Amino acid sequence: MVEELSSPKLNFPTTDLKAEVKDLDFYYGASKAIKNVNMSVPARKVTALIGPSGCGKTTLLRCFNRMHDLYPGNRYDGQIVLDGINILDRKVDPIEVRMRISMVFQRPNPFPKSIYENVAYGLRVQGLTKRNAVDEKVEQALKGAALWNEVKDRLAESAYALSGGQQQRLCIARAIATNPDIVLFDEPTSALDPIATASIEDLVNELKQQVTILIVTHSMQQAARLSDYTAFMYLGELLEFNQTTVLFNQPAHKRTQDYVSGRFG
Repeated sequence: MVEELSSPKLNFPTTDLKAEVKDLDFYYGASKAIKNVNMSVPARKVTALIGPSGCGKTTLLRCFNRMHDLYPGNRYDGQIVLDGINILDRKVDPIEVRMRISMVFQRPNPFPKSIYENVAYGLRVQGLTKRNAVDEKVEQALKGAALWNEVKDRLAESAYALSGGQQQRLCIARAIATNPDIVLFDEPTSALDPIATASIEDLVNELKQQVTILIVTHSMQQAARLSDYTAFMYLGELLEFNQTTVLFNQPAHKRTQDYVSGRFG
């Protein structure tokens, strides 16, 4: 029987961690959107962030690559530790953070450039200038995003000539080209049709062999299909974290059970 607990149920993995969130609060101006979140991120696994609209899951996701720095008045308290470094420290360059922690957004957002230049952009920011080396990395990234065979003869064409699903895979290629430690996915299939969605999900399953993945999704079915671990958020708090099979089948909180079973959302 599921009981409503007064404290979070957080069964974090204890080995092979990629990052750790420690006592994290986040503020939009005076409004506190994330409240004392502690969380472990297991390496080379898919961790899903789920919860009702407005619960803070996308806000938490964007803390990982300092996207909130782009807007005045936002503030972090606490730490996100990657390889022993608190990446929220003001001394850490957010551009460097975004090279190590890439992001794929809800809707495909290719740059108004060629297919080739979309993928090469981050490589050049990293300082890679030799054409042969850039060519090789672009090809590797497009193959990693399962897009190479579809675009190898049209690399000079505008990215806008691609379909929605292809554009999203191009954005994934752009995200992985710089060999990041973590890739963040913010509802990456919400604007796609079922066929394109299945393609992206297959790709995520392949990518986790090389990279750690955090994904925000409103779809309980997608979280169950894709993720190894799931974090359930509610009103800015991390209420429950566990292996996905355990959280979905044996949730510790009644509120978690109500959400994953569709009673609210």
